[in-house]
Amino acid sequence: MNNKPIKLSPNSLNLFLECPCCFWLEKKMGIRRPPPYPYALNTAVDTLLKQEFDGYRAKGEPHPLLLSNNIPAKLFPNQSLLNQWRSNLAGIRFYDSELDATLFGAVDDILEFADGKLAPMDYKSTGSAVATVYDRFQLQMDIYTHLLEKNGFQTPRKGYLAFYVVDKKNGFGGRLPFREELHEIETNPLDVPELFKDAVALLRREAPPLHSPDCKYGQWLKDASKI
Repeated sequence: MNNKPIKLSPNSLNLFLECPCCFWLEKKMGIRRPPPYPYALNTAVDTLLKQEFDGYRAKGEPHPLLLSNNIPAKLFPNQSLLNQWRSNLAGIRFYDSELDATLFGAVDDILEFADGKLAPMDYKSTGSAVATVYDRFQLQMDIYTHLLEKNGFQTPRKGYLAFYVVDKKNGFGGRLPFREELHEIETNPLDVPELFKDAVALLRREAPPLHSPDCKYGQWLKDASKI
């Protein structure tokens, strides 16, 4: 049984909401869901975008995506701190002494407004025709906002999703063309502490809960037990 210190991320809490049993099995017992195909192309796009945004950051220039969407903010200038917050091993984190557990997240980027407030920005690449703000994206931005505030920063309670949508209308031509979209969403960090508390409490239980009714992994297990 896994008795390591509890450290949860946005993906962890999203799994908790999807299926408490799968969450318990992964975080308590180290038993993960079968992994999906690796998103190598998405990872490559993410790396290239970080290089591009960091180039504008180093020059102290606004990124064209912010200008074209009239966002009155600049890229967070502290590259060293941003690199720490981007790291999957470090991230931006908050240790809750009452729960004896840590909530952390690895951000893609941060915007800084004239009044000093910070807002999270995440890069999303998709081959779908339409950029969709899924519930897990909303949760991610809510948690990042919560973590910024717990680390002493003020926020505008907004998050930004920079979508890079594959443009399938104009051919390939040796390059994969993308259409850029920036979505501003309202964030609500107020529900995050209770969600975190509930997830931590579940991990301290000795027995797992039931799978969610719509959990396909739980259904596979049920079907396999009949064979």
